[in-house]
Amino acid sequence: MMGGWNLGALAVVALGLMAAGPAAHAGCDDDPAAGVDWSGCPKERLMLEGSDLAGAVFDGALLSGTGFQSARLAGANFHRSELLRASFENADLTGANFEKALSSRTNFNGAKLFNARLIKAEFQRVSFDGADMTGADMTDGDFHRNSFVKAKLAGANLTGAIVPRSVFHEADLAGASFSGAILYRSRFEGTDLSAVKDLTQAQLDTVCGDSVTKLPAGLVAPTHWPCGED
Repeated sequence: MMGGWNLGALAVVALGLMAAGPAAHAGCDDDPAAGVDWSGCPKERLMLEGSDLAGAVFDGALLSGTGFQSARLAGANFHRSELLRASFENADLTGANFEKALSSRTNFNGAKLFNARLIKAEFQRVSFDGADMTGADMTDGDFHRNSFVKAKLAGANLTGAIVPRSVFHEADLAGASFSGAILYRSRFEGTDLSAVKDLTQAQLDTVCGDSVTKLPAGLVAPTHWPCGED
């Protein structure tokens, strides 16, 4: 007996700890597949183009430089993942979770991000050109110098988002909410803003547009339009 524990009990506990230890990273050696759990795994500079990774878990994973072009990633979890210079071009990310993910110079062009979750994501110089972000939740996210050219953002929630110097040329923003969003020097030339929600004159006065930009009722084009090159 040792303080109420016998050697047999200690052996059982020790075996349990040994079994539990590697389990946190047990999936790092698993092959790419639907539902794979690569939480916290270093998976940088992989070529996963066209892979079926639907429902996969990448929570806290290091994915910088990895190519997910045309991959099936519906419902995948990228919470707190690192995505520097990754590529998701034409990938299916329907309902994917990017909450608090970190990304820079990543390519989401043509990707499906329908109802994706980007709450508190930090995306710097990321391109979403032509992406379908219908219903995406971008609340409190940081999207500095992102490109949303011809992206579908209908019904997206940008409440409290920081979106300075981003480009929204010809984006579909019907029903998108900009409540409390910071839009300094963002570009809305050729964009229809007539059906956006919660946009104020004070916000509009900080952005760039042109004679083609359509405004919500009650708002007027700032005198500095059109802006020069940024």
